[in-house]
Amino acid sequence: MNAAILITGRMPPNVIPQLQEEFSVHVLPETAAEAQALLQEVGPRIRGLTTNAVQGLPMTLLDALPALEVVASSGIGTDALNLEAARARNIRVATTPDVLTADVADAGIALMLATARNLCQADRNVRAGNWLRGLGLGHRVTGKRLGILGLGRIGQAVARRAAGFDMTIGYHQRNPNPEVPYRYYETPRQLAADSDFLMVIVPGGTATEGMVDGAVLDALGPEGTLINIGRGSTVDEPELVRALEAGRIRGAGLDVFAEEPAVPEPLLAMDNVVLQPHYASATVETRLEMGQLVVDNIRAHFAGRELLTPV
Repeated sequence: MNAAILITGRMPPNVIPQLQEEFSVHVLPETAAEAQALLQEVGPRIRGLTTNAVQGLPMTLLDALPALEVVASSGIGTDALNLEAARARNIRVATTPDVLTADVADAGIALMLATARNLCQADRNVRAGNWLRGLGLGHRVTGKRLGILGLGRIGQAVARRAAGFDMTIGYHQRNPNPEVPYRYYETPRQLAADSDFLMVIVPGGTATEGMVDGAVLDALGPEGTLINIGRGSTVDEPELVRALEAGRIRGAGLDVFAEEPAVPEPLLAMDNVVLQPHYASATVETRLEMGQLVVDNIRAHFAGRELLTPV
């Protein structure tokens, strides 16, 4: 009998058809009652699980799958995957790194440009027939200072793109990377103080929660702009709202929020803020590549091979 696989959360469109060719596939319903009924029926037989970085692997779901062997998550975030609990049961876990690097880096640059040049406000003006009415001048990106908080795969891809704008690049992370030519700063506050744009790309979790606090925002200053394409939890959201309202920073471009899909109401009315619905990797190309990697990790496990991208 083919191994039973449970599909949870939103999946790229190429995942389910491929898995159905080789496995016994079950899709977890969205309603709680229907989901519970399905888990009672097939939960003890489920050996593989596909999920995403938002849906993750809740403990209630993990407890309902006593035979689970492998989890393939679409996304790079791991804070919702309960890795310690999974490892305690010898469950193999894989994510989809690398394939979304280019698109997320592109989105970071796009948010920086859109925020600096008032692109969204200008678009609204034209659509409303207001043309230049109430539209102030934008600010230059070329030649400015970019601070990157988290110089991993995506951070380095952002840095390469920013170099094309002749930007001076600095970064902060737990340890300096001797292989990059950019200046390392010991703290986020020091980085922010020497940046015109501060781009946040660190992962979520307790280690980074609230990393960008009032002190960091004050160091960024009234001529500085915050861009967040990492996780909403890394920014003290109430403090960010206060900083924007008081003019302590110039603006913000946000792809992620602390309690998605909830967005603080004051941000919705601010023309100096550009908002996206956790959309940085949302291209057809990236989603299909992420989906294929999910499928390939499931296939690898049940073929007795190493996972392609284990966590």
